[in-house]
Amino acid sequence: MEAKYVYGFNEGNKDMKSLLGGKGANLAEMTKIGLPVPPGFTISTSACNDYYDNSELIRDEIIKEIENYLKSLEENLNKKLGCSKNPLLLSVRSGAVFSMPGMMDTILNLGLNDSSVLALANATQNERFAYDSYRRFIQMFSDVAMGIPKYKFENVLDDAKESKGYKIDTDLNSEDLKEIVTKYKAIYKKEIKQDFPQEPKDQLMLAIEAVFKSWNNPRAAVYRKLNDIPHNLGTAVNIQSMVFGNMGESSGTGVAFTRNPSTGENKLFGEFLINAQGEDVVAGIRTPQDISSLKNVMPKAYDEFVKITSILENHYKDMQDIEFTIEREQLYILQTRNGKRTTTAAINIAVDLVNDNIIDEKEAIMRIEPKQLDQLLHPSFESKALKNATVIAKGLPASPGAGSGKVYFNAQDVVEAKGRGEEAILVRLETSPEDIEGMVCAQGILTARGGMTSHAAVVARGMGKCCVAGCSQIKVDEYNKEIRSDDFVIKEGEYISLDGSSGCVYIGSVKKTDVALTGSFEKLMNWVDKYKDIIVRSNADNPRDAAMAIKFGAQGIGLCRTEHMFFDEDRIPAVREMILSNTLEQRLVALEKLLPMQREDFVAMFKVMDGKPVNIRLLDPPLHEFLPHDDESINHLAKVMGLQVSEIKRRIIDLDEFNPMLGHRGCRLAITFPEIYEMQAKAIIQGAIEASKEGIKVTPEIMIPLVGEVKELKVIKDMIKETVDNIIAAEGVNIPYTIGTMIEIPRACLSADEIAQEADFFSFGTNDLTQMTFGYSRDDAGKFLGEYVNKELLEKDPFEVLDQKGVGKLVKMGVQLGRSSKPNIKLGICGEHGGEPSSIEFFYNLGLNYVSCSPFRVPIARLAAAQAFIKNPR
Repeated sequence: MEAKYVYGFNEGNKDMKSLLGGKGANLAEMTKIGLPVPPGFTISTSACNDYYDNSELIRDEIIKEIENYLKSLEENLNKKLGCSKNPLLLSVRSGAVFSMPGMMDTILNLGLNDSSVLALANATQNERFAYDSYRRFIQMFSDVAMGIPKYKFENVLDDAKESKGYKIDTDLNSEDLKEIVTKYKAIYKKEIKQDFPQEPKDQLMLAIEAVFKSWNNPRAAVYRKLNDIPHNLGTAVNIQSMVFGNMGESSGTGVAFTRNPSTGENKLFGEFLINAQGEDVVAGIRTPQDISSLKNVMPKAYDEFVKITSILENHYKDMQDIEFTIEREQLYILQTRNGKRTTTAAINIAVDLVNDNIIDEKEAIMRIEPKQLDQLLHPSFESKALKNATVIAKGLPASPGAGSGKVYFNAQDVVEAKGRGEEAILVRLETSPEDIEGMVCAQGILTARGGMTSHAAVVARGMGKCCVAGCSQIKVDEYNKEIRSDDFVIKEGEYISLDGSSGCVYIGSVKKTDVALTGSFEKLMNWVDKYKDIIVRSNADNPRDAAMAIKFGAQGIGLCRTEHMFFDEDRIPAVREMILSNTLEQRLVALEKLLPMQREDFVAMFKVMDGKPVNIRLLDPPLHEFLPHDDESINHLAKVMGLQVSEIKRRIIDLDEFNPMLGHRGCRLAITFPEIYEMQAKAIIQGAIEASKEGIKVTPEIMIPLVGEVKELKVIKDMIKETVDNIIAAEGVNIPYTIGTMIEIPRACLSADEIAQEADFFSFGTNDLTQMTFGYSRDDAGKFLGEYVNKELLEKDPFEVLDQKGVGKLVKMGVQLGRSSKPNIKLGICGEHGGEPSSIEFFYNLGLNYVSCSPFRVPIARLAAAQAFIKNPR
């Protein structure tokens, strides 16, 4: 059967996204259910992939198929592309499988030329409209298809308005527009060395090719990378007959959401412009009106629109983002898609839809992207701090949240500022897709123009960045790099704060506070805990972090790094004394000083966890990390300890290692200095006994790090067991405890069956396991891993997302071998991969008992764990 590359809107449906793209599939679906959709056809994603496979050429067979569908469209509408009497005009839009707002390129009014513009003026009896459409088409075609910078055209438009004293585009009359068209064509000829193309079919093929090419433009690639969208999907191209919102006061265009995309409130949310085309609303060139005021302007069109929004939300069972045009009071729907929303809105909408029996709990859980929860888990402005803060301007609350930082007016400057460790606010007249990397790096975004559905607003909401848009009270001077009003001037590098929930802009940096995780979030997380089938613990090294972990729903501590307790100011002298000791006796004296400090730490941790398991890793890093390296600190230490400076320097040199990560650390310290682990074992069990006497149930898990050979584990385990059992017997109490190991060396995975015979549990330390498997130093890999990912040598940074093919294979081997030797051995993971959703799914499918991550990632891990169960119940 001959391959098919083109589909009419009447041939598809919403389930054909992989072939027709999201936009094409939904246009077909809306056509199928009888909504007013301008007719057209979709060139499939397979045609785009064929284009790249065929050395970026559209094959003749595909061109022929396009021509056949174009002919059918012309016959259906009784219009002809390029006709001098009744011309058919087209829009050419991209449509990827996954929604990529503002990332791809669109061309409107295709088919206009010097002849058909006269026919359009005659047919509509509206010369101004015809030439307004023509000048738009020349600019879009020149920019998108031919790569001529759009500012060259915008300068002509701005000059024309300024010379006539006009404020907005609609003030231009037909004669003004004719003159602009002439100048636009002159720009085209100067740049391309050819006249503007007058043959509409040439225009069409160039436009289709431009959409295919835009799939690989830099901003599309950045967006895909940011949102984990595969690079090999390709984009569809939607060819649709034009309807016009710029035909006068009885026409308009707009964008609306069936619910509020910031809060989730069940109320129509959107904007429209009278006498405009679609790009005017998104670009923010004119400030649009709220959708509710359409009721007063065109009541019939408004009522029909409200009815259609209800149909679409019920049909798709989700909030919809809808683009529409009204041509002479006739409503047309140009697009619908599941609307981008903030995390707060996503949760509120999902919970509301369950309450309304539209979706079930499992579907609600699956609709929330785990990483989105980051938006909820970070500070907002303190109410007291806000009362004392000075509001310098107010714009539209385009994307909620709070952000403070230094002002920068260029996206690249923001990227560089982040590289220097600065917090930055991106300030622009209006953002465009070219600003995407700066928006990613910014703490917040402020624009002088644009509305609630502008590029800045939509992209910021998707990223979870706070955004204040359409802030007309300020003058953004990008050339001189300053923000001005009648009352103030803020220069680049000065601090401002943005409240994306109120639209307020504050001078300086405003103090932030934690968010309250209640209401719909609490209900959703209750559902999550109902379905997840893997325990979620947290990494925490002190009572403060442990309490935060409990607040976020942790079911225990999966990693308490005891070395972090040693760095406190009151402890480091005793630690250094222990390290610098020349004899065992001296070392024991120093360790006796540390013992009560460690014991107090564990008592406090056990109290906070109140019966939940606490996994305590014994000392892991090499000893030299605790010693000073600058002369001032060395001199001070010598004075405190009564030692010669030269003696301390000699000891520092003795402890120095060429490769500390593979050196004298972890269990190797306990082989040479067993008294260190003995002291820690005493502190753990004494702390457990003290806490239990206060009525706290205690279940300590003692973890020996960096084991690669079972004999290492046996020697240290026996020593710890003897120490702990002697204390328990002396106290006459019963404290259950377990001793296990961290599996973080490849050899440990390969010999896990032997190690399991001596271990009560395994905790996979995937940070070090990744480091040793790849041979990458975590501290140095940042210099090249970005290039590896950009050049697709690696799909992801393996320290952020588990390398399932390599490191994952070792973990799988460790799980299988360990359980073959001890079927009921407890298995967990305590690397930062324990909070990364795709890695959690992998660990769940391997049958691990728990994952552990940093406190702020606990809700993310809980949600990812529930989603893993829903996908694959075990």
